[in-house]
Amino acid sequence: MTIIKQADLIQSVADALQYISYYHPVDYIKGLAAAYEREQSPAAKDAMAQILINSRMAAEGHRPLCQDTGIVTVFVKVGMNVQWDATLSLDEMINEGVRRAYSDPDNTLRASILADPAGKRVNTKDNTPAVINVSIVPGDTLDVIVAAKGGGSEAKSKFAMLNPSDSIVDWVLKTVPTMGAGWCPPGMLGIGIGGTAEKAMLLAKEALMEPIDIQELIARGPSNRAEELRIELYDKVNALGIGAQGLGGLTTVLDIKVKDYPTHAANLPVALIPNCAATRHAHFTLDGSGPVALDPPSLEDWPKLTYNPTNARRVDLDSITRDEVASFKPGEVLLLNGKLLTGRDAAHKRMVDMLNRGEPLPVDFRGRFIYYVGPVDPVRDEVVGPAGPTTATRMDKFTEQVLSETGLLGMVGKAERGPAAIEAIKKHRSVYLMAVGGAAYLVAKAIKASRVVGFADLGMEAIYEFEVKDMPVTVAVDSAGTSVHQTGPREWQARIGRIPVVVQ
Repeated sequence: MTIIKQADLIQSVADALQYISYYHPVDYIKGLAAAYEREQSPAAKDAMAQILINSRMAAEGHRPLCQDTGIVTVFVKVGMNVQWDATLSLDEMINEGVRRAYSDPDNTLRASILADPAGKRVNTKDNTPAVINVSIVPGDTLDVIVAAKGGGSEAKSKFAMLNPSDSIVDWVLKTVPTMGAGWCPPGMLGIGIGGTAEKAMLLAKEALMEPIDIQELIARGPSNRAEELRIELYDKVNALGIGAQGLGGLTTVLDIKVKDYPTHAANLPVALIPNCAATRHAHFTLDGSGPVALDPPSLEDWPKLTYNPTNARRVDLDSITRDEVASFKPGEVLLLNGKLLTGRDAAHKRMVDMLNRGEPLPVDFRGRFIYYVGPVDPVRDEVVGPAGPTTATRMDKFTEQVLSETGLLGMVGKAERGPAAIEAIKKHRSVYLMAVGGAAYLVAKAIKASRVVGFADLGMEAIYEFEVKDMPVTVAVDSAGTSVHQTGPREWQARIGRIPVVVQ
């Protein structure tokens, strides 16, 4: 019989969440480094280099890999012989660990969780509650997996109730291109098959907790249908040519995980959940001997890369003109300098509401650029915490009105823009620039000053003014409406040419 103390579980959860905020799993680093060496697409290779450099910087600086420090998901297996020395419930202990981790003054993490999700959407301030999955199993230990799942990748989760005779492979190959690049590839895809609708989704999420080992599986060969599916889908999804950050390239997924469960004869439930470039999870076991301290990885596991875009064009945001914007070429790398405004979902909604009422905005956007970001709070001598881009497509519905009524010149975010936003960019001779999702700490080092200039009550969603120096971005939609997220994958799928076009 094992006695688990309340304080040990709380401390172990808090320490594990801090750990995964700045340490990638070593299997992910090795998988991405190998993909970087294989990559032939210059744009994709540049994006992977930024992710790898950012990862090493986060490991060295003990600061978050990504500004979106995630919604916490916990899988707990409680041994049937375990007893508790505790006054809190299991959920309460885990949530206290989350609360401590996200408010740690040495490495403050971003609070992203909103209560009343269909109503007022009020921030809980400490990133609680976690999503907790509990199972009771034989044994006398407490087995815990903690993960921090970014909202961009979680938003791309998919589910289908297929007919038993339908092809899972065909469904996946039709579905992945519809996900865009908001899940920050290259990452992993977890696929859950069988059970019921909710069981398939849980299987897909659990699958993402497993280590990257697709190359070992390919080398030894599959031993069951699930492993056959992993290999087939790994080859065929990568052959889609979507590539890192959706820019087109050889590697879209580093691994595909498949878990299945018996299902009803009339059903074939299939769930697909991606894990992004900020893959974050850790596993520990409590045996009654005290809290668990995870061993840090060796920095020798990271490739030694430096980021120096030799052909990049330096841009002065304080003097930029519409004619200069018109000279930007699709796929061109720029280094931004000067004053850059920020604003994401809540700020855009409030701005549009104010415009509709004829009220003045708190900031003059004429001739300015806006960065879609919700930064982490700074610690110690930082001017801002990790500040990577959020998914730009969520701002698409605001783009036409904001461009036409404020004089905004350009936007910076991650992933692709939809047809309406691209048309608005073309109409107003604007531009959309892409920063690399998963390179938040690297981007933050380019921010030399920061101040709130509007909507301070929105916290991380307020309007900031950043002073940036050589912030790296890529021209993703030029003033003529050419999108590299359309041209890049199309080019690389044609180059790879290993699978037939799937009829939608």
